Amino acid sequence: MAEAARLLVGIFVGGRGSRMGGVAKGLLQAPDSDTTLIQRLLGEVESAAPSAEVVLVGDTTAYAALGLRTVDDAPRGIGPLGGLLGLLLDAEQCGAELALALACDLPRLDAALLSRLLNEAPDASALVVAQDGVRNPLIARYRVATALPAARAALDAGKRSLQAVLDRLADGVQALPLTPAESALVDDWDYPEDVQRG
Repeated sequence: MAEAARLLVGIFVGGRGSRMGGVAKGLLQAPDSDTTLIQRLLGEVESAAPSAEVVLVGDTTAYAALGLRTVDDAPRGIGPLGGLLGLLLDAEQCGAELALALACDLPRLDAALLSRLLNEAPDASALVVAQDGVRNPLIARYRVATALPAARAALDAGKRSLQAVLDRLADGVQALPLTPAESALVDDWDYPEDVQRG
């Protein structure tokens, strides 16, 4: 489905990383690898969706060497909702029907799971990964035509949480069912001890 519908992939790099001491998390070394988290993730995205454009979302200063197109938060300073709005607006302007939102600190997410996320539940307004019943809006595929109005409405209502966008999409949101092995692939790195565990 993702190959038939124009797809824009946004990797969110704009977080301050305050829980990690202010480091650019995507530039941390990936486990069992000589590459960074973001370089590894870019390789998995390329395998899953070779024709998709990939953009970096947020404050991309630390990632300039990658040479990727960047998308600003819209508006800035409100956290990830600004990033999602920026990505969805850019997708609309590019004529993309779908936007894939990914955090930059996913050390194990692989092409096989990304392919499922891109191709299953084709009619969903949002298809999201969920762990222990908690939806992760930054491992998610959004249908631009429905997700953009929902994100705007959340902002207009004074909300800042990405969960508020999913709430507004209501029954249009589907959770991607994961096997136990797949659940281990969607952990992210929020704290130094996450990195130490590899």
